Amino acid sequence: MKNKKIVIYLGILALGILLGWGLFGGSSSEEHHHEKENGATKEKQLWTCSMHPQIMQPEPGDCPICGMDLIPADAGADGLTSDQFKLTANAMALANVQTTVIEGSGVNEQQLTLSGKIVPNENAEAVQASYFTGRIERLNISATGEVVNKGQLLATIYAPELYAAQQELITAASLKESQPALYKAVRNKLKLWKLSEQQINNIEKTKKVQEFVPIYATVSGTVTEKLVTQGDYVKQGQPLLKIANLSSVWASFDIYESQIGILKKGQEVVITTNAYPNKTFTGKVDFIDPVLNNKTRTVSLRVVLNNKEAIFKPGMFVKAAVALDVNFNKKQSLVIPASAVLWTGKRSVVYLKVQPDEPVFEMREVVLGSKLGENYEVLDGVFSGNEIVTNGAFTVDAAAQLQGKRSMMNKKENDTTKEAIKEEVLTQTVLNSPEQFKKQLNALYKAYLPLKDALVSDDFSSAKSKVATLTNALTKIDMKLLKQDDAHMKWMQYHKELEIAIDELTTAENIMDFRTAFKPMSEALVKTIQVFGITDTAYIQYCPMADNDKGGYWISNEEQIRNPYFGDMMLKCGEVKKVLEQ
Repeated sequence: MKNKKIVIYLGILALGILLGWGLFGGSSSEEHHHEKENGATKEKQLWTCSMHPQIMQPEPGDCPICGMDLIPADAGADGLTSDQFKLTANAMALANVQTTVIEGSGVNEQQLTLSGKIVPNENAEAVQASYFTGRIERLNISATGEVVNKGQLLATIYAPELYAAQQELITAASLKESQPALYKAVRNKLKLWKLSEQQINNIEKTKKVQEFVPIYATVSGTVTEKLVTQGDYVKQGQPLLKIANLSSVWASFDIYESQIGILKKGQEVVITTNAYPNKTFTGKVDFIDPVLNNKTRTVSLRVVLNNKEAIFKPGMFVKAAVALDVNFNKKQSLVIPASAVLWTGKRSVVYLKVQPDEPVFEMREVVLGSKLGENYEVLDGVFSGNEIVTNGAFTVDAAAQLQGKRSMMNKKENDTTKEAIKEEVLTQTVLNSPEQFKKQLNALYKAYLPLKDALVSDDFSSAKSKVATLTNALTKIDMKLLKQDDAHMKWMQYHKELEIAIDELTTAENIMDFRTAFKPMSEALVKTIQVFGITDTAYIQYCPMADNDKGGYWISNEEQIRNPYFGDMMLKCGEVKKVLEQ
């Protein structure tokens, strides 16, 4: 009986343990499962910079570009931001999507390739014309391409007028003692018809009229065009043949509008042609057409080539390699393949691969510079070390559109406004200003710098005390030094903008109001010094977060970024947009 009770108690205890595990053990396991999920979610939390959204860090900290505190990225369940999207490995393979890590490279290392053709040197071309009216009795040139020498007989012409003029000479020769003026006039008439002195003397001596008059070549060269045939009637001055001296020829190229600024007269060019694949020829840029072709948006560039060995034939296709010796902004130039760029209107976009180990992409707008062969110089939008799509960019863009992400056809509303502001401020027509006017404008620039530095230090009192010096420098600028009417109009416009902004600075009651007025004053000064010039170096700098993310410019005498719109709060936020030098 006693053993039976023990067995019952043990059964009840075992049942209790089982029930307890069922009620609490599962919960513990589930909690553990949730903890693991939460841990995984936490691991996916990324941190970004509000100014540089391309920065993605797994932990909080400072932005490596501007030094701002990183903020939690707006991530979805897959750890991606609102502008990012992911492609499957299968989609990547089918579309043959390829990416490249871009790096800065000096423009000196770049080479521009041009395509063109050989044309005759127009300076060595001549037109052989008839100097009198008549019929071509015999034409000694049978086809184009024949080589002729100066003095060679080209044609024989029957000319009634010349026939009559020869008879006049014979008559005037018998009267030369009594009427020397008439005799001289008749001889000169024949000379104007290009008869030689020897021919005229022979007519006078033999007293025989030449029925058919020979036409001799006045230049040596190759017949490039035959304009008449034997038996044709020709008028005085009518072209008979075109003759080109092909001992020197032109290599003619069309260059795009974006390439004009990187090419100049005198640059050395290396020429290659399919006819001689193992040979290279050198020449120099002799001429760049000052007029742009409105239909093709190109200008003509030509190179003079020595052709004494008759290597180059007019019409032959050639290529030119030009080593670019221009160093844009005296900085490292960032170059990307042309295949990476997509265009929509004025916008140029590329796709970044934002995670090194995952096919995660994000669209980025870029500002392009000059076209360098099969590459483009990038002025803004991407950085050295970014990985971009260089093949299959259209496929990646289509995937972005299908997933409702930012793409070529789907852009943020404020992008156009910000780009328009940037373009308007930085794109100004430079005028040739007198040196004295530049010096006076330079004094205004120097009065501006201490005011800007006071804002960098968050010192409102000091900044406001500098306004008087700025006003004084503005009043001392003499508009009479400008000679052109367009210069007067520009100065009056900018002077008014500066006056209004400085008045706002004067009435500002706190540093926030002061910075609000500082922006239009800075941008007016940026435009002014670009148009008229100054005698010192100036760095035009830009912060996209100023003025509630509308962006703002300022000017500095040093390349280092020290932001006057935010001071210590975001001291390094911004970038150099342009360098102005004397």
